Amino acid sequence: MDRLCAMRLFVRVVERRSFRAAASDLGMPRSSATAGIKALEAALGTTLLRRSTRHVGPTEEGEGYYRHCVAVLGEMDAVETALRGRVPTGTLRVDTSAQFARTWLLPALPDFLSRHSGLRFHLSEGDRLVNLVGEGVDCVIRGGETTEGDLMVRRLGALPEITCASRTYLARHGEPRSPDDLEGHEMVGFVSSRTGAVLPLEFTIEGQTREYTLPVRVSATGADSCATLAQLGFGLVQLPRIRFADALQSGAMVEVLRPYRPPPLPISLLYPRRLVPARLRVFIDWLEEALVPAMV
Repeated sequence: MDRLCAMRLFVRVVERRSFRAAASDLGMPRSSATAGIKALEAALGTTLLRRSTRHVGPTEEGEGYYRHCVAVLGEMDAVETALRGRVPTGTLRVDTSAQFARTWLLPALPDFLSRHSGLRFHLSEGDRLVNLVGEGVDCVIRGGETTEGDLMVRRLGALPEITCASRTYLARHGEPRSPDDLEGHEMVGFVSSRTGAVLPLEFTIEGQTREYTLPVRVSATGADSCATLAQLGFGLVQLPRIRFADALQSGAMVEVLRPYRPPPLPISLLYPRRLVPARLRVFIDWLEEALVPAMV
């Protein structure tokens, strides 16, 4: 195994924390990956990785060598791409919510793949926290404020949010005309995947955002389930307006407290602070060119 291949292998083992996963990513037997790292360590005269039955991680020397490898490989990748006009290849792995996928991403996907015939695309859906490097995901698209200091964040836009409830719920509890009327009301609990706590309702009052927490009988960790629970009459909910477009038009759901709408929901793309592969660079460029204008 030449030195550059060994460097790529080492970077992948560090990022995946697993010989097996790194070998799978690079299309080689695990035994070859193990032998390649041992040969690299022998050539450098130092131990780069700590190994246990459950964990693989870099030593202090390995941390420094990892940063060196990322820098060298990044420069080489950029130069080779420019010189060869190389077509991005491989599988682009994206994680986002089912709503964002159905409404914006999937309808536009044929355009993206027609531009980049060498790419394959894999979509995973959810609202949970994702270990991008550990799970081999290139990027996630998420709604809400982001605080992940170890990730790069690219703001894509913002979606109008509303407070709404089913007509059957309002028939039982009455329609609030201001946040002061919320006593006696309930909300569907949207549980944060970051904190495990139920998110409060937010209202804009005299230019300021104020939070209200109401009694919760039912809760869920996914926006789709929260929307369904609200439609079943379990309480008030705050979600992007587009999620309830059909139900609002039919009258099954009713927007309440419109003068006090919550702040728009930021939509962001998050990806690791490391060498950005060509497949991800072209995806980011396409999002900003083709998808973001359609979304906002």
